[in-house]
Amino acid sequence: MTGFFTKHETQSTDRPDGKKYTCYSCGLYRTCISPKMEPYGNFKKKILNIGDAPTEIDDDKGRPFQGKAGRLLERTYAKYGIDLFEDCLSINAVNCLPKTSDGEARVPTNKEIECCRRSVFSYIEKYKPKVIVLFGGQAVYSIIAHRWKKDLKTINEWRGWIIPDQEIKAWICPTFHPAYVDKMEKKEVYNIWEDDLLKVAGMVDTPLYIDKEPEIIYLKNLRKLTTIPDDSIISIDYETTGLKPHGEGHTIICASVALNENKAYVFEMPKDEVERDIYISLLKNNSIKKMAHNLKFEENWSFGILKTRVRGWDWDSMLAAHILDNRSGVTGLKFQTYVNFGIIDYSSHLERWLGTEGKSANEINKAQEFFSTSTGRLELMKYCALDTIYQYRLANKQKPLFDELPF
Repeated sequence: MTGFFTKHETQSTDRPDGKKYTCYSCGLYRTCISPKMEPYGNFKKKILNIGDAPTEIDDDKGRPFQGKAGRLLERTYAKYGIDLFEDCLSINAVNCLPKTSDGEARVPTNKEIECCRRSVFSYIEKYKPKVIVLFGGQAVYSIIAHRWKKDLKTINEWRGWIIPDQEIKAWICPTFHPAYVDKMEKKEVYNIWEDDLLKVAGMVDTPLYIDKEPEIIYLKNLRKLTTIPDDSIISIDYETTGLKPHGEGHTIICASVALNENKAYVFEMPKDEVERDIYISLLKNNSIKKMAHNLKFEENWSFGILKTRVRGWDWDSMLAAHILDNRSGVTGLKFQTYVNFGIIDYSSHLERWLGTEGKSANEINKAQEFFSTSTGRLELMKYCALDTIYQYRLANKQKPLFDELPF
């Protein structure tokens, strides 16, 4: 067996639950015609196509994207100057055809996708594609799930985004699998898919967006806030003890003020009234415009804890995200940060402290307990600052798009 598999295929794929899978753990290679299907294509334009799992025709011919689905993809790519064989390299999220006990083709399990994941990433590391097209939900699961660490949603939420993935160093472009488009036989589905592939063609010669390292300044006192000039636009964010400020014991733990796309102040919410009044004066200053992601949250906590209304609201990047794309599940800041800037995860290690059991909107979380430790204090403040910086970047990206809307 070891002679049949390469070194990376016999190495374990680590999972959050502690299980370890290798390429041959799934056993699919035993029943298919073309085990360990090799990448196919000359890769001239550095496009890597990742499909879901081989079809029976793929398995028979030993190549991905064969049959009707492959011909549909070939024709549609050709409209935009892409040759499926000459310009692309094609693989699948699962290398071997999954079959039922009766020998029928079936959908692969998550375990089977995880067994192949190391092999898929080895091809990415080896070939270094400029653009990676994820055809279908299983391809999305292979490339994104283990790094996203949240509810993955479905292909319907992921398709159409052009993601400058900062870890993989490539444009990630999820879309429908051509077999799904062919099966649906709906013009509107094909038109959506065609638009997605047009975006793919446009990214071939587009340099990858590279995220800038943000400047985070930890304030011991709030005097610097008094130097923010009128006519500035700032982004604000709070880390709190829960979802709503009305219950006993709730407080704002820390706050951040981003001055631009790359610089933010962050500070513990002061108990000293003089210091606190400096921040309240900033909130009341109508000449300094404010942005937030779901500004109702910051508004409610400002009024509930600081007893002040925020003046000068300028932008809500969550509301803007919904107007620009009204699909459910796509407006959260972490999702928007990944699909727009390629930063896939900067908060999952904090979720057990920030979340609640959901029994009541007034339930107190464990954020204050975490903040009381030296590590927790720095981690929570950094997280708060990053939220304001990515809110600011997102707002600046959204605002020009509103000029293109028909209202």
